[in-house]
Formats: sequence, structure tokens, C-alpha cells
Amino acid sequence: MERSASKAERLLQLERLLLAFPEGLRKAEIARRLGVHRATAARYVDEISRRVPVWEADQYFGIRHEDYRVNVRLNVHEAMALHMAARLMATSTDKHNPHAAAALRKLSQALQTVAPLVSAHLVASAAVMDDKARRRDPLYLEVLETLTRAWAEGRKVRLGYQKAPEGPVTVCCFAPYFLEPYALGHTTYVIGWRDDPPGERTLKLERIRHIELLAERYEVPASFDALGKLSNAWGIWYTGTDPQEVVLRFQACVAGRVVETQWQPGERTAVQPDGSLVWRAWVAEPTEMKPWIRGWGPDCEVLTPGWLREEIAEEMRRAAQVYAG
Repeated sequence: MERSASKAERLLQLERLLLAFPEGLRKAEIARRLGVHRATAARYVDEISRRVPVWEADQYFGIRHEDYRVNVRLNVHEAMALHMAARLMATSTDKHNPHAAAALRKLSQALQTVAPLVSAHLVASAAVMDDKARRRDPLYLEVLETLTRAWAEGRKVRLGYQKAPEGPVTVCCFAPYFLEPYALGHTTYVIGWRDDPPGERTLKLERIRHIELLAERYEVPASFDALGKLSNAWGIWYTGTDPQEVVLRFQACVAGRVVETQWQPGERTAVQPDGSLVWRAWVAEPTEMKPWIRGWGPDCEVLTPGWLREEIAEEMRRAAQVYAG
């Protein structure tokens, strides 16, 4: 019994070892790290390959991370949190995503017994992600899959990026640090390091025209803090400069709707004697707020910064001219 338990422990240790070395290990190195004979290590590799996706190349062995399945145990409240996240994803993206649909169906199957109603809604959300009316974009899916694998394995990519529809496509090597969905634009951005010219960049996935996974590896700098960078961003835009304070006045008729939601971390609100609401927040790039501000129409007035007030006023004047005729 002890020998059987020891073997099971060694197989689990081997699985964790190969996961820790995505570039793979030779059998001799596996044997050394496990403290077993090389022939025993070879048998262990053969055994775990029956249940784990193992690759072999040039006498190196490793686990295919993109095909590796993890086991997750959730209670019903944790599952509900994933259901709500799935609903947000289903309603905030316009693209067909078979991976998201497959994940929701697996979660649904796991919940059929303990939460049948939640399970049924997860199936429905999966159907939305798989709906034939969804925009099919094979290139976008390929870009997302390649960046996901690159980020998971710490490998660079070579990609072609086109900033404008009619502009040139520039090719560069890129190390993905973070992937961030952007509900407002129904899209996803990747933040990372571009080699030439060197610097941190934020790229929109739809503007990547071709992509190739490279063998070259990278490490995300310890100083990189994606959540910190985006903490003052209205959506995805952030700058190296200090955030600016934005002050808005909302009319009394919409003040209640405004305070129902926290729109920006650290925001402050103050109800005025006439029932209007003054809203304040620090924003990395206030330009990104303009569609949201315009959406409130005349019920929202920009007080500061001055340049944002002028731009919104000019856009409102132009809109009025369109409807004047």
C-alpha cells in the first residue's frame, strides 16, 4: 500500500514538475529531480501521458498547457458568481467564442445536481456565445488563442499591427503581460512589451492582422502592476502622467440613477440644494469618458477640466445642428 501511495505521489510530483517547466525536461533531468532511476522516470512519463497531454520533441518532454485540464470545486455561491460573469461576457461581446461556450457547458454539467436552475441558465448563456448570429471572426479567435497560450507559457509572439484601417501594418515582437476585456467597445486589449521600438504598449486585438507564437521566452517585470495601472482608467486608457480630476453636475431628474452605481473607484458625490448632484473622480484619460457623458444628454454638465467641457459643448452644438434640419 505504501509503495502504491509513493508511486501516486511521484506521478503527481512529475505532473507538477512538467507544468513548472513549459519548455520541457529530458528524462535524465526528470529522474534527477524525482530521485529515481532514468528507466523509472521513463515509465512515469508513459503513465501520466495516458491522462495528461504530454508532448515530446528532441528528447524533451512537457505538458501541452493549452490542452491541460484543471479540476475546480465550487460551491453554489461561487458558481453563481461565474454565472453572472458569464452573462456579462455574453452581453458585452459580439463575437462567436467556442471556448467560452464550452467552459459554460462544463460548469453547467457540474451543477446539474446541486443547482439545476443555475445549470439551465448556464446552458442558455453558452447557446448565446455559440449563436449563429454572433459575428464569426476566425482571425480574432486565432489572435486570442495565440495570445492566451503565449501569456500562459511566457513566450513572445511576432505580430502585424494596423493602427488605422487604411494604414500600414507594422511587424514587431511582443511579450503579452495582461489581457483586458473592454465592454464599451465589445473588444479585448492586450498590454505588453514591444521590442522594436522598445516600450510598453496596449494593442487592440481586432487590429492584429497576423500573429505567430515564438520560442523566445520572457518574464513579466515584478514592477508591472496591471490592476494598478488601470485603477484610474475609465476603461482601458492609461497614461504615464497623473490622472485628472473630472467634475460633473447631474440634473435632479437623473441624480438617483447616478448614485445607484459606482462608476469610478474613489468617486465622490454631493447632493446640491436644488437636488442636482455634483460628481467627482480622478480619471487617467478623461477623453475616454466622452461617450458616457454624451449619453446623459443635457442632464450632465462638465464643470472641469475646462478642455473637456469645451469639447463636449462643441459636440453638443454639432449634434443640435444635425437635428435642426
